[in-house]
Amino acid sequence: MKIKSLFLAIALWCSMAHGQAQSSVTDKQPDRIMLTWSDDPSSTQSVSWRATGNGDKIIGQIAEEQSNPDFETNAHTVEGTQSYLERGEQKDIYNHVSFRNLKPGTTYTYRVGDGTHWSAWNQFKTAAQSGDFSFIYLGDAQNDLRSRWSRTIRRAFQQESNARFIVHAGDLINRSNTDEEWAEWYEGAGFIHQMIPAIPTPGNHEYRRDSTGSLVLDPHWKVQFNLPKNGPVGLQDAVYYLDYQDLRIVSLNSQLIMLDSVAASTQEKWLESVLASSTKKWNIVVMHHPVYSTAKSRDNTILRERFKPIFEKYGVDLVLQGHDHTYARGSLGRKRPVYLLSVAGPKMYESDSERWMDVATAQSQLYQVIKFRANKLYFASYKLNGQLFDSFELSKK
Repeated sequence: MKIKSLFLAIALWCSMAHGQAQSSVTDKQPDRIMLTWSDDPSSTQSVSWRATGNGDKIIGQIAEEQSNPDFETNAHTVEGTQSYLERGEQKDIYNHVSFRNLKPGTTYTYRVGDGTHWSAWNQFKTAAQSGDFSFIYLGDAQNDLRSRWSRTIRRAFQQESNARFIVHAGDLINRSNTDEEWAEWYEGAGFIHQMIPAIPTPGNHEYRRDSTGSLVLDPHWKVQFNLPKNGPVGLQDAVYYLDYQDLRIVSLNSQLIMLDSVAASTQEKWLESVLASSTKKWNIVVMHHPVYSTAKSRDNTILRERFKPIFEKYGVDLVLQGHDHTYARGSLGRKRPVYLLSVAGPKMYESDSERWMDVATAQSQLYQVIKFRANKLYFASYKLNGQLFDSFELSKK
């Protein structure tokens, strides 16, 4: 019996040691890997990740996907940059690399790391010069990110795995600068954003006020999302536009529009110039707060009085929003724009306003797929069992 017990003890120790070794290796791999764009989606791709190892290199490797297991021999190495996120006494390291001079409409495989500790090889596809494409639009995530919001983004990916990007319309988390919630957000999405870029806009829950009363954007935002720097000076972390094939998509920071008069005026002038200069067939605006609310107790007057006329003047096609934790669609008797708001997470409000909505529902987690085919835009909203809830199409000559 003593010999048997000894063997069991040795086996247990080996198992624990092996597990610790695996854990040690795993803990040093890059995590929170995120694809975004800071430049032309047809020829560039930006990647950010959190570095958990002690390596002094910041590199990405990329190769055109040829379905050949020896692709690594042809991989091109690119050096990146580093930034820090202060969290009390802890300092997290986030790395960034941008792959450039890529071919349009081409699938690439890439990995990031420090030369010793690497991520898995992942794929992405650059924008084509023209042709059909689709993207996913998600409303507020905010709560129960790992356990409940995960169902939404994973079901959307399951249905539209070839989507070219995912729009997040604010309130990705519940409490600004809470690292545990960002950890859940990444876990909930799994590998999806390692393959499909994000186009995020911030909501009110990405903000807090500092000791002077000033509004401060969650510091995670800047280190995680490497976005175009074509917005107004001082607002470039969240106000930007991106051209993807025949689409111009514009992100506004509605939290600052609502609470900062200077930022509101700055964004108003900038938006008009961006829409006036657009040569794209389709123009879409993304922001968190809705122009028209689904709740009688909410009335975002500044959006309706100062930004709605700009949307209509320049023929914006869709305004994608969140904040009210319901679903609603309406165009107020006009062809453009169509105002939409949706919710992806489990936090729900009731809808008590019928003043502007053509379609509305509450108590439903939803995801949206928007497709572009020739001269038509197809919009569809789905429940999490894959059932179609709402749809429409827009046409252009």
